[in-house]
Amino acid sequence: MVIDVVMPKMGESIIEGTILEWRKKVGDSIEVDEILLEIGTDKVDSEIPSPVSGKVVKLLAELNDVIEVGRVIAQIDSDKDKRTEEEKASSSTPEKLVEEKQIDTPVAKEGSRKKSSSAQSFSKGKGRFFTSIVRKIATKEGIGFDELNAISGSGSNNRVTKQDILTYIKSKGPKEPLSQTTPKTAGNIVSPGALVDERVEMDHMRKIIAEHMRKSVDSSAHVYVFSEVDMTHIVKYISKNGDQFKEKEGFSLTYTPFIVSGCIQALLNSKDMNSSLEGTTIVRKKNVNIGIAVALGEGLMVPVLSECEKLDFLQLAHKLQDLVKRTREKEISPEELQGSTFTITNFGVFDVISGTPIINQPNVGILGIGTIKKKPVVISTDEGDEIGIRNMMMVSLGFDHRLIDGAEGSKFITSVCQNLINIDLQSLNL
Repeated sequence: MVIDVVMPKMGESIIEGTILEWRKKVGDSIEVDEILLEIGTDKVDSEIPSPVSGKVVKLLAELNDVIEVGRVIAQIDSDKDKRTEEEKASSSTPEKLVEEKQIDTPVAKEGSRKKSSSAQSFSKGKGRFFTSIVRKIATKEGIGFDELNAISGSGSNNRVTKQDILTYIKSKGPKEPLSQTTPKTAGNIVSPGALVDERVEMDHMRKIIAEHMRKSVDSSAHVYVFSEVDMTHIVKYISKNGDQFKEKEGFSLTYTPFIVSGCIQALLNSKDMNSSLEGTTIVRKKNVNIGIAVALGEGLMVPVLSECEKLDFLQLAHKLQDLVKRTREKEISPEELQGSTFTITNFGVFDVISGTPIINQPNVGILGIGTIKKKPVVISTDEGDEIGIRNMMMVSLGFDHRLIDGAEGSKFITSVCQNLINIDLQSLNL
């Protein structure tokens, strides 16, 4: 029986996917849940398992083809009926079948004793599934299970892809010093100091980021305003209560939830900043859904904190911690990467003072957060002005001038800063 495999729906607003890699070719056998191909969307890359066991009879899409959701991309001749008969006729016990499956696992080439150990280690992977190509590369390179299991996967459910393990191997460097070769120039003259340019194709994530950034610059009329906010009281609060918070809640208290909280209040008072544009139509959002830019090794993702206006500070901190953690561990779902109404990016974590981030479409505003630096500041008191050392933070706001004028943008960034300065820390009850 021939089974159609269709382009899966990876999220509510995702209508197509790109074929990144076929793991099987026509004529190959495949087991149920074994990876058939890898696809990429504008949100996330995913490995797609086979829905049935059988033999691949048709691949109906080429690499880099963009295919609509629901369209047939492959056909598998299911051997379900045949397998059922074979299983009925077989006298093997379930334990025997498992044992035989382990023997088939690719193993290292360093003697039969090591082969048995390697096969068992890869098949007992603490719930993680490793595809045959990943296991094959691992055994070829002498990578044991513990080392393989420590590799962060970019596939769905943190699955290690072929590219993940190749990148990991490359990062370890060559096993032996490579012989130095020099390019030859015209006339067979050897130039010892000549350098050769490296040409590397962008990976799928970088291509998507590039496309989105170019589209945003072409769509929105970017304007920026800057301000500086005194974070001394928040710095002191975290310093005093941070250890107790971590012991109680299980994670560190950072500046980010304070910044997000201040931004939420400003958005609730700015109906246009929490909007999007559809042509000449302004769509004012009923909920505050804040996208948080999270840097990854190969790019960045922007998971979304949905319905922030319904969260108290502690709930916000927990949800933020969970969302960022799962994003870095590649466990975020496509649905959690869409629906933002405003975005915050924190380049201060890289010790950068300020920046001009590109608007995350279809938002009309993005807040950039710089690092906190101690600076001498003029402080006004009843007795007059004096100089004090304060913890200051630069804030930048990028907004779409098609909808937001300079006055409204300036009022918004001032509101965010005032919310941070005036935050009632005692009312947080942390």
